[in-house]
Order: sequence, then C-alpha cells, then structure tokens
Amino acid sequence: MRLVNLIAARYAAPVDLDAYVAERRGEWNRLDALTRRRGLSAAEADELVLLYQRAATHLSVVRSHSPDPILLASLSQLVIAGRSAVTGGRRFSWRPVGRFFTTTLPLELYRARRWWLAVTALNLLVGGALMAYFAAHPEIVETFVPAATAERLVNEDFVSYYSEFQAQNFAANVWTHNAMIAGQCLASGVLILPVLWVLAYNLFNIGLVGGLMIGAGHGETFFVYILPHGFLELTAIFVAAGVGLRIGWAWISPGPHRTRGRALAERARAGMLVALGLVAMLLVSGILEAYVTPSGWPDAIRIGIGFVVWLAFLGYALVLGGAADRRGESSEPDHLPAELPTA
Repeated sequence: MRLVNLIAARYAAPVDLDAYVAERRGEWNRLDALTRRRGLSAAEADELVLLYQRAATHLSVVRSHSPDPILLASLSQLVIAGRSAVTGGRRFSWRPVGRFFTTTLPLELYRARRWWLAVTALNLLVGGALMAYFAAHPEIVETFVPAATAERLVNEDFVSYYSEFQAQNFAANVWTHNAMIAGQCLASGVLILPVLWVLAYNLFNIGLVGGLMIGAGHGETFFVYILPHGFLELTAIFVAAGVGLRIGWAWISPGPHRTRGRALAERARAGMLVALGLVAMLLVSGILEAYVTPSGWPDAIRIGIGFVVWLAFLGYALVLGGAADRRGESSEPDHLPAELPTA
C-alpha cells in the first residue's frame, strides 16, 4: 500500500492524468497486495496476470505524459513486482553448478579439442627444439642472458624461486599470473595474431631457460621442478590459446548457414564457458606449484602427482566430454526466462 500511496502522493500532473491515476488506484492496490502473497488460488493467479498486464499498459501511458521520475520509478517498481510474481522468481540451486562441471564444461572442452590439442602438440615440438638448440649453443644464450645472471639462475635462482614466498601467497601469485595469460589468449583470440605472440613469447622463455639448464648439466633439476605443475599449467594455457584461436577462426570461416556475427557470438560464448573452467584448472596447477613442486618429496612422487592430475584432466575433457557429446547434450542453459505476458 505504501507504494500506491507514494504514486498518488507524488502525482503532479494535469487533471486528466490525475483522474487516470485515481480511477486505477484500486487496481494498483490490488496488484500490490497480490504480489506480496506467497500462495495464490487459481482465481487469484488469473487476476494477478490480468492486473499485471493492465499495470504495464498504465505505465506506458503515464510515461508518455508525466515527467516525474519518482512517479515513474514507483509505478515501474510495481510492474516489476507484478512481473516477478507472474513469472515466479528462481531460487538458488546447486543443480546448474553441478551441470556446468559435469556436462557443460567437459562438452565445450571436447568440442574445441582439435584446436587445443594441436596447439599443445605444436608447442611441445617447438619448445623441445628450442631447448635442444639453446643447450647446444651456449653462445646464443649469452646474447639474451649475461653470464653472471645465467650462473646465478642455474645454481640458485631456479630452485629457490619456488620457495621464496609462503606457499599460499605463491599459489595465489602464480594463479593470477597464469590466469592473466590465459585471459589474454581468450580475449585477443578474435584477432588471432596476439594469441600467437603470447604463445611465442612464453615458448621462447621456456626454451631459453630449459636450454640454459640442460646445457649447464642441470636438465634433471629443470624437469623435476617444471613437470609437477607444468603438465596442467601449460595445458591450461594451450587450451586458452586453442579456444581463443577457435573464436578468431569463426569470423574467418563461419561455416554454412551462419553469418560471421552469429558464428563469432557462438564461439565467444563457448569460450567464456571454458574460461570459467580454466579458473579452477589454474587454481589446481597453482596449488601444485606452491606445495608439490618445492616439497622435497622424491622426484618420482612429485612428477607422478602432476602426471596423474594431468591425466585426470584429459579424461575429464575427452572421455566425459565425448560422452556428453554422444548423448547430444547442449551447453545451453536448461532453463530460459519464461515469456512474459503483455497487454
């Protein structure tokens, strides 16, 4: 009732509109009362729909005649309350969250698998070649890393980097850093070239450091400290890059029966779903890097943990995602807003 009284009290308009409001005040009072009830009979539900339709029309009429923003806001609030009562508000449920992680995310990872698996394979080949080249040509390494810096990196900094900060702080730091790189790959995917630049830059750095460590006879140390978290971390970056390139390719080759705009929108939406999954994926890799990599456990255990987690991701994306695809699942929400009744 306060809402309706505010409408009447704040109304400052010509006589015809004043009469318009006075004539319909009873309907608004009734609509306001029905929206506040939790249980409605069938007759009251029908009345609610009818009054909501009328109030929506009244709002349109008042909006075209009244410049008073408070009046319009008050009547709009009444219409919104009526719409919410008609359509029914959705209560929070964990079901969509569960469906996202069991169906939606693995399905989109599976559908984009050709892109991120190709990116992974290409980066592994090029990265291995760069490491071998830099390990065999230390004079080339010196053009990028001064001898004193290289010696300190090999003997101290590479290992101490993983235990320099408290584990929880280090995990948060690498999580946000890697998330930023993944975000760059996804956000710039529509332009394609920036993704290739990000990949090339990170690949060069990994190849340079790996080649330096291998050439100095510390190759085992390099792989022991890279692999426990690197399996999952690098795969996450490659997934982001592959999905980003897939988005960019959509406007180059949209496919039959689709406009470039529609293809780009569909791929971008799928990319955003994968981005949500990468947040969790990179969190796991950050925990591995902060707690497992510098743990001092036997090398086989550290590497084995990282390898098992990586295999679990591949099974999640390829096996679970493939099953969802064969079932004909969709990544579209399982509920869409109901069509609102209109006057």
